[in-house]
Amino acid sequence: MSEQIRSTAAGEAAPKIRNGGDLVVETLEALGTTTVFGIPGQHALGLFDALRRSGLHFMSSRVENNAAFAADGYSRVSGKPAALFLSTGPGALTALPGLQEAYATSVPMVVVASQVPVSGLGGARRGMLHQLDEQRRAAIDVTKSQRTVTHHAAIPTAIESAWLEAMTYPRGPVWVEVPQDVLLAKTEIPPIRTANASPTPEGPRPELVWAAVQLLASAKRPAIVSGGGVRRAGAERALLTLAEKLDAPVVCSPGGNSGFPVEHPLSMGSWVEDRAVTGLLADADVLLAVGTSLGEVTSNYFTLEPSGKLIHVDAEPRVLESNHPALGIACDAKAALEAFVSAYPSQPTEGRESGAERAAEARKAIVERLDGQDLAHERAFMDAIRAGIPDNVPTFWDMTIAAYWGWNCWDGRTGGFHSGQGAGGLGFAFPAALGGAVALAEKRGLKLSDVDAEFSVGGSERVVAVAGDGSAMYSISELATAVQHGIPVTWLIVDDGGYGILREYMVATFGQATHTGLARPDFITLAKAFGVEAQEVSVGDDAGYSELTDALRATFDASVTGPRVIVVKTHLEMFAMS
Repeated sequence: MSEQIRSTAAGEAAPKIRNGGDLVVETLEALGTTTVFGIPGQHALGLFDALRRSGLHFMSSRVENNAAFAADGYSRVSGKPAALFLSTGPGALTALPGLQEAYATSVPMVVVASQVPVSGLGGARRGMLHQLDEQRRAAIDVTKSQRTVTHHAAIPTAIESAWLEAMTYPRGPVWVEVPQDVLLAKTEIPPIRTANASPTPEGPRPELVWAAVQLLASAKRPAIVSGGGVRRAGAERALLTLAEKLDAPVVCSPGGNSGFPVEHPLSMGSWVEDRAVTGLLADADVLLAVGTSLGEVTSNYFTLEPSGKLIHVDAEPRVLESNHPALGIACDAKAALEAFVSAYPSQPTEGRESGAERAAEARKAIVERLDGQDLAHERAFMDAIRAGIPDNVPTFWDMTIAAYWGWNCWDGRTGGFHSGQGAGGLGFAFPAALGGAVALAEKRGLKLSDVDAEFSVGGSERVVAVAGDGSAMYSISELATAVQHGIPVTWLIVDDGGYGILREYMVATFGQATHTGLARPDFITLAKAFGVEAQEVSVGDDAGYSELTDALRATFDASVTGPRVIVVKTHLEMFAMS
């Protein structure tokens, strides 16, 4: 049997009663799914009944949008599509903001939504519960494709096709909906045990590789922008090899943070919002942008104007040359970078300026600019967080001032940096961290235990989520999810009494902030009401940084299980844009 074909336990006796829901679940299991995310709903009960006859775990969120974020986090850490079950109408629509984040950042996902019975499809207003005119049309802008399956024979192929499409570059969520009566109807189709889980890889066109390598080999001042596509493709090693061959400075986009070692002499971190970095990129005679659209933030708010040749590599053809003329190569980052490395000539380029020296000059300018602002507190705060988290721990960040700092200065080391910057919505960090922790436990070989039909993660495979007090309220209900499944996430809530980043924007633009202050709960008491241990740390006036580091470190003690909450009372400010 082909290595591309996965098989569940063949030879098991089929249950006496199977329905359309079983066909969905069995196909997902054959494809390699181990955990499903979502929330039960009336029309989707056939799916959930089938889950109990499977070997799959189910993580039940409290809000569908958070279930989508959890599936996103799971996929980012596991590297495989997450399965998300949604109910008809309000349930499906509530998940759309989370799907927008996955779509914007090319996170693979198989979304299975229930539908009204077949007789209610087509726009007829029959007054059915949750009925929409065209439910799948709502997902057009946040998923790669949408399909409705109305008979059992098509279900296995539809689910397998959705998986393969989700994993085909550019990756992303794929929407499959199945009507309630199709899910509930008894099926005569035999149990699904095999499925093709691996899409056929496509490499870059040889002519384009040759043209790109000719430009790179002749460059005197090459530079590289590494985007999220590098990390999603697992192309970090190929990027490092090529950068060293080129002696080219590298800056990572916010989504690409952790794709290149921060301590490397060629690294400029992720300081894309600094004029020194923008200037270096603009001055490059050959600029390689890989796995990035060179969008708003990465281009320092569209101020980047390359003066030399631009080689633009991305799996999404629509982003190629969308902002600048370029040699565009539609390909995933790993295949392209490996092809460049293989074809690059062995002899060094004469007259090439030192990339390490150019990167060092940019780093020096960044530090000098920060030193010229009153930002000692913010820099110490970020250092305190980094010191409290082990190197190999994934971190998940909401759209907060802390995350904006993190985009630029965070050293993800071997753990990685994940933020909701793709769509820019609030509430990403904590539910995504829950999914990430489940994936991390599976990835490191831990067996998830079932307790009263609910799975429990347990163990010490802890991840960290960072949110503000405003964004925390979007996902506070997921503390119940974390407790229910024993998921080890440390949730750091930075409490500054409002939407801090919006406050800064309004003051900078209008001279004062309006409607950005927030009444908020006592997060410590609220966490404890969920059964979660919590503590508060005050940071500021050159005090509290070591306490914050110690509080974070304490949650990684081997004796600590389940979720923990740390509330930090402090006020952060952004660095000045340059």
